[in-house]
Amino acid sequence: MTDSAQAPVGAILAGGSARRMGGAKMTVELAGRPLVAWPLETLRALLGEVVVVAKRGTELPALDVPVCIEPDEPRHPRAGIVHALREARGRSVVVCAGDMPLVSAAVVSELLAAPPGHSAVPFAAGRLQPLLARYDPSALAALESAPVHERLVDTVRALAPRVLRLQGEDRAFFNVNSPEDLRRVLTR
Repeated sequence: MTDSAQAPVGAILAGGSARRMGGAKMTVELAGRPLVAWPLETLRALLGEVVVVAKRGTELPALDVPVCIEPDEPRHPRAGIVHALREARGRSVVVCAGDMPLVSAAVVSELLAAPPGHSAVPFAAGRLQPLLARYDPSALAALESAPVHERLVDTVRALAPRVLRLQGEDRAFFNVNSPEDLRRVLTR
């Protein structure tokens, strides 16, 4: 077993602008709890250290984990991943978007079980899933130097990560981006 000095850090990415939701997405309630509480609970159950990474001014509910403030620019999920890796000081980071309430312990366990030394990115729902993945510290330089407007999935492909083909876990990658998505997640 890895000691806590080398254990991966969990990072909930909460720095998006939430335009389609109408703002303050992380505080929107789902079944009586803030949206961000769902993935946070899952990561906390499996990782000794979890943080929320957000932009300055991001409206968040009361949290009992540290909030790491990422730079205001660029506005890209890659910025949150880069910031989490920097803050992890040489440890790998398991990231999960704060708007993924159906993330399962099984998926996070698969990420944690993947051999170290490479980033591990699930392939589910017909595509790579870079917003619920484990990033190795060696990925930091490539993530930092990627073109600002490059799609995250393209940047991640260039990392040559270990791709985890997950069967039957598509629902874990459902993102809540709009009020309609919020209604749909209640049926899942």
